[in-house]
Amino acid sequence: MQAPPSGQPVLFAVVLLAGGLLAAGIDYRAYFEGAQFVHFLLGPATVALAVPLHRQWGLVRRTAGAAAASVLLGGLFAAATGVLIALGLGAAPEVVASLAARSVTTPVAMGIAERIGGLPSLTAALVIASGITGAALGPLVLNVARVRDMRARGLALGTASHGLGTARAISVDATAGAFSGLAMGLNALASALLLPLLWRLFGPG
Repeated sequence: MQAPPSGQPVLFAVVLLAGGLLAAGIDYRAYFEGAQFVHFLLGPATVALAVPLHRQWGLVRRTAGAAAASVLLGGLFAAATGVLIALGLGAAPEVVASLAARSVTTPVAMGIAERIGGLPSLTAALVIASGITGAALGPLVLNVARVRDMRARGLALGTASHGLGTARAISVDATAGAFSGLAMGLNALASALLLPLLWRLFGPG
C-alpha cells in the first residue's frame, strides 16, 4: 500500500481552524456550540465506513477469528503503551486516564475517558493526533516491516488509527479499507467493554 501523493487534509483543517479561532479571539466553547451539527455528523460518518466492509464480507468472514484476535491484542497493547508512557513521565492521573483510549474512534473514546476519570476533551485531541500520525506514517512503517497482505495492513491501520486510518486505507485498497473498518469497529466495541473493567482492576489510583 503506497501512500497517495496528497497531504493530510485533517491536519491542515485542524491547523487552519485553530489559527482562525485564535486570530479572531473566539473561545472554543463558543465555536463548539455553533458546530453541534458537524459534531453530530461524526456518528453517521463513522457508520458509513461499514459500506466497504459489507462489500468484502465474504473475505472478512473467512478470517474473522484471526482478525478479532489481532484487533483485541492490538487495542490492548495501544492502551497499555499510552498509559505506561504517561506514568513513566509522571503525568497527572486524569491525563493518564485520557491516554487509555487514544486509539479508539472519537465518540467512543470520549465516553470511555469520562467513565474512567479522564478528560474527554483531551482524549479527543489525542485521538485526532493518533489518527493523523497513523494515517500519515502507518503505510511507511508497514512497508519497512514488509507487511504486504492488505488484510493485515488494514487491520493495523484501523486498530491504531481508527477513522482516519480507515479513510486512508479505503483510498488505497478496497480490501485494506474493509479490514480497517472492521478493526476500528471491533476495537471500539472491545475497548468500551474491557477498558473500564481493566481500569478498575489494574488502573493507577
